[in-house]
Amino acid sequence: MAGQPCSAQQADKPAAAQAEASDTRSDANVLKLRQQLYERLSIMSEVPWYRIAAIDQYERTLSKAKPKLRPQLGDVSGVFIEEEQWAGPLNPDVSDTSPVSIQWFNGVGRDGDGDGIADRNNDFDLLYSITSRLLQHGGSTEDDFSIGLWDYYRNSRAVQRIQQFAQIYAAHERLDLFEHAFPIPVGSNYSYRSTWGNARSWGGKRSHEGTDIFAPYGIPVRSTCYGIIEVKGWNPYGGWRIGIRDLNNYYHYYAHLQGFDKSIGVGSLVNPGQVIGWVGSSGYGKPGTQGKFPPHLHYGVYRDRGLIEWSFDPYPLLKKWETDERKRLRSNG
Repeated sequence: MAGQPCSAQQADKPAAAQAEASDTRSDANVLKLRQQLYERLSIMSEVPWYRIAAIDQYERTLSKAKPKLRPQLGDVSGVFIEEEQWAGPLNPDVSDTSPVSIQWFNGVGRDGDGDGIADRNNDFDLLYSITSRLLQHGGSTEDDFSIGLWDYYRNSRAVQRIQQFAQIYAAHERLDLFEHAFPIPVGSNYSYRSTWGNARSWGGKRSHEGTDIFAPYGIPVRSTCYGIIEVKGWNPYGGWRIGIRDLNNYYHYYAHLQGFDKSIGVGSLVNPGQVIGWVGSSGYGKPGTQGKFPPHLHYGVYRDRGLIEWSFDPYPLLKKWETDERKRLRSNG
């Protein structure tokens, strides 16, 4: 059964989910190098490392969504800055690496590591440049940081995402936060198959943007990821539903719930496997409507591409997470 968040949606190719499934775990050495970069820059700028990490991760998610338009510049940083933006809009030399002339033309590029070169392909210079631009609005307080983000991105969604990422990093005090869990306890009574793109008629002609996992009433529904609750409440299509944002900038959508865990609300942080509600059959009407279809969880995933969100088939991800969790259970048993 379909349940739609309010954002714009359009289907990605199903293969995108399969590609992302193998791309969610970063190499431990890369994460270590990133952490060192963030902490070094934090000492220089007095901006907390987790805010710098949040900017870098947000930039990385945009590049993953648009790899041809945003090729990777540094070795481990996700920051992408256009040549013209780096050198300055009126700079005749778009490849300029002189900190003095770049600053004269109001370019973003800065020399962060002190080698006299503002190198657009240098990880530290990239992070230092974007952080320096944000600090033009004052100190490193949260309000100053938010104002700086708005001035740089001119996009309220970008500000919100980076603030959300910063909260997640600050709470866990580490970068390795890409473990996943299956949304229904593995071993319980459930069944599912790929239902992506199936026709739906209630509320108008539309297609199914997710996977239905059929299970008895009251079976726990769990967060699949480390994330933050962005939406919680009633939706005419999805009934009692929850939306969770993760560090890949994916919006995880859980619909037709019987109810919510009382300990969580909008802004709460969640972990993989944490119970957020229970399987139900709510939806397709005014608040409280239920029983118009068999009990099940509608699970959808939406990717933020900067201005809109696009849905993609979650079935390959679900199969991978289910398999991984079964392996973990066997190894622990």
